[in-house]
Amino acid sequence: MNINIIIIIVSVVIALCFGFVLARIIQRKKIGEYEKIGKKILEDAKKEADVLTREASIQAKDVALQAKNELEQEIKSRRLELQNSERRLVQKESSLDKKTEQIEKKEEELAKREKEVSSRQSYFDTRIKEQDALIKEGKARLEKISGMTAEEAKKTLMQAMENEAKYEALKICKKIEEEAREKADREAKKIIALAIQRYAGDYVGEDTVSTVPLPNEEMKGRIIGREGRNIRALEAATGVDIIIDDTPEAVILSCFNPIRREVAKIAISRLISDGRIHPARIEEIVSKVAEEMEDRIKEAGEQAVFDLGVHNVHPEIVKLLGRLTFRSSYAQNVYQHSLEVAFICGVIASELRVNVKEAKRAGLLHDIGKAVDHEIEGSHASIGADLARKYGENETIVHAIMSHHEDVEPTGILDVIVQAADALSGARPGARREMLESYIKRLEELERIANNFPGVDKSYAIQAGREIRIVVNSEKINDDNIYLLSRDIAKKIESDLSYPGQIKIVVIRETRAIEYAK
Repeated sequence: MNINIIIIIVSVVIALCFGFVLARIIQRKKIGEYEKIGKKILEDAKKEADVLTREASIQAKDVALQAKNELEQEIKSRRLELQNSERRLVQKESSLDKKTEQIEKKEEELAKREKEVSSRQSYFDTRIKEQDALIKEGKARLEKISGMTAEEAKKTLMQAMENEAKYEALKICKKIEEEAREKADREAKKIIALAIQRYAGDYVGEDTVSTVPLPNEEMKGRIIGREGRNIRALEAATGVDIIIDDTPEAVILSCFNPIRREVAKIAISRLISDGRIHPARIEEIVSKVAEEMEDRIKEAGEQAVFDLGVHNVHPEIVKLLGRLTFRSSYAQNVYQHSLEVAFICGVIASELRVNVKEAKRAGLLHDIGKAVDHEIEGSHASIGADLARKYGENETIVHAIMSHHEDVEPTGILDVIVQAADALSGARPGARREMLESYIKRLEELERIANNFPGVDKSYAIQAGREIRIVVNSEKINDDNIYLLSRDIAKKIESDLSYPGQIKIVVIRETRAIEYAK
């Protein structure tokens, strides 16, 4: 109704406007003519207003119908949603009812189980009490039968288990040691190389350096010479590094070869005394000193052969013996050591009624390889054996040289004599910078440590404390336990003592059966 009224009002307003316009036109022109036109226009306007009114009413009805349809569709969709919600709620209610029933059933089952558990608990409590009583009765019977208390039996069992565990651990240790020995060569080389690097400074300072005193500091300049020609000539002729530093009135000679170092020392001393220092004079003096050194070496070798009464020795071996004068091992002069070993071999051979001359010969030559071991690769025992064989020594002597450090197994009595004499000379108190008091103290400590272990009857420290032999009671220590005992003693020695090198622990077990025939 509102829309129709508005349309009508609009139509009226339009008509009034047109009437007003027509009136004005009629007034200006011919009012009569325009009245007809005005009427006609008014009629047309009315018709148009009616048409517009009808169209507006139709549009309003369409809008109302469309709104009605939309409202009905929305109502339908809402109804469907409500129906679905009601359906879901019904399903949830049913599922909740089922769950409630299940929970109630479970509660009933739990109550039944609780009753069963409580009944079983009471049953088990009674059974445990019965078992405790039986165990006590059994323990009492076992103690009565075995004659031991429970604590004593426990200690016995624990001791047995401990021994078994130690034995198993020992087997594992032995297996590990066997595996380690397969890889020991490479590791040993690394360790030796590291030890050489660490000790190199001390060794160079003690055994590879010589000092030549100078009358004054001006002599250093003369030794160096113009543009260093004199010092270069000296180093080329002697093969020695000559160090001229801030050391007052001294020149340092550095070389691993002691003979070259001695030649250089004598040559420089003579050049200083002579006063003429130039390359030609240097070569002349060095040549003379080298010849004198060869004679000196030969004389030393011949003196050793003469003192021992050893004959038919190859001249080259005599020279090698003389070279040992300038060689030291563990601060012990190898030349003097070889003479001492030869004398000891002779004494032992005479007591055993073995060929004394052959024993002295083997003892004198046993370290001959040390004369050239800095020039030839290999152990000094194998090098010495090769040299002895090369210069016509018999195989008995060669084998004694080769076996004196057990590079090969000793096979004859001469091999054992040389081994014993070498050990005696090297292990003699004072031979290798070891005080007698510390030597005796170490032997006593070794024997004391070994004797403190259960099952040990006697112990003997031999080889100047490098080996200890332990005799055990065969009734207290079995064959398997001797390995464990040797390991325990070794660990105890490592923790309690300080000593050079290594100590060999030998555990001896012997079973004797004695019976008398009557």
